[in-house]
Amino acid sequence: MDTYFLDWANLLLRWVHVITAIAWIGSSFYFVFLDNNLIKPNSPDLLEKGVDGAMWAVHGGGFYNPQKYMVAPKKIHTKLHWFYWESYSTWLTGFGLFTVLYLWNAGTFLIDKSLMDWSPAAAITAALSFLVAFWLIYDAVCRVFGFRENGERTVAILMIVVVAFASWLSCQLFAGRAAFLLVGAMIATSMSANVFFWIIPGQRKVVAAMTSGIAMDPKELATHGKRGKQRSVHNTYFTLPVIFAMLSNHYSFLYTYENNWVILVMMMLAGALIRQFFVQRHGYHLGRAKNPLPFAIAGVVILLSVIVWMRPAASTSTAAPTAVNAAPVSFAEVNAVFVQRCISCHGEQVQMKNVRFDTAEGVKQHALGIYQQAVVTKQMPMNNATGITEAERAVIKRWYEAGAALR
Repeated sequence: MDTYFLDWANLLLRWVHVITAIAWIGSSFYFVFLDNNLIKPNSPDLLEKGVDGAMWAVHGGGFYNPQKYMVAPKKIHTKLHWFYWESYSTWLTGFGLFTVLYLWNAGTFLIDKSLMDWSPAAAITAALSFLVAFWLIYDAVCRVFGFRENGERTVAILMIVVVAFASWLSCQLFAGRAAFLLVGAMIATSMSANVFFWIIPGQRKVVAAMTSGIAMDPKELATHGKRGKQRSVHNTYFTLPVIFAMLSNHYSFLYTYENNWVILVMMMLAGALIRQFFVQRHGYHLGRAKNPLPFAIAGVVILLSVIVWMRPAASTSTAAPTAVNAAPVSFAEVNAVFVQRCISCHGEQVQMKNVRFDTAEGVKQHALGIYQQAVVTKQMPMNNATGITEAERAVIKRWYEAGAALR
């Protein structure tokens, strides 16, 4: 019953997490699009109001005319909408999902004893430390180098190095699936922290100065705007790498690869480069930026390089199967494998994913899933916690391909 409710918590948290992430990423992409398409108006009335950029757009049968004030308008006549709950909700649901799936079952999902044989408490502490440490390092780098000459380039280079090191370290400490997700989670944590610690507080100070009537130093106002813009732009470049890391847990060939951390770094770099293409192309069409095509080409080249590098080696064996391999497998024989390697998580006492192998009917019902998970993708047992052998996987393969008989 406990695993049944955990599965529901997993499903509902994942559902809400995806919905809120769509809302956050969608609004982030939209405002980056706006910033790169706004044109300084010539109209005296707009210039007098302090409008620094405006554009016309049509959507859903209506016309829109968004306008941007570089510091703040003299007066806000209607309700002011704040974009922050999308970010907070995404992080809260994501952390909840991470807790339910990985931290609650750390011994199964977080720990790979062939890499690091440590206690669940130690593994959980280390995993949470990744989230905190990355934010502190990233924030310090931004504050020290962000507004110097060529500061953004320096920040980018340093953070690529930090992300690469974190990717390598996580893949040495944690199970591959958890390591990939953890790297994505640490970057996503910094994205939400940017909103919580810098973007929203700066905007609140500007709004407070407007509504109180107390004059604020124009330089201070400009600083809040520059810092908020800086962190917002960083968030948009983080987006595609984070999405890849989050999706990767569905593709075991990625995180089980020998040099999995290199694959993770290359794919995230490709995502950032491709995102740069989409960001810069709007300015390019308005004559404000260089042609961004080289970024897209670089990203695609990296993607193709990873695909070619990871391609399976062609089989050169032409030998016929031996009599032993060709022999039929009885249910009793394959069930012995299930009892030794699978029942601990899929039996009467524990029923992970509401799946049971302790009855012949249960095995028959999930025969295809068993074959896919234990033979094709080799995802199960999770992190091979029960030590299943290749010979035992071969037994399952022969049993299933012969018809998955229950006799």
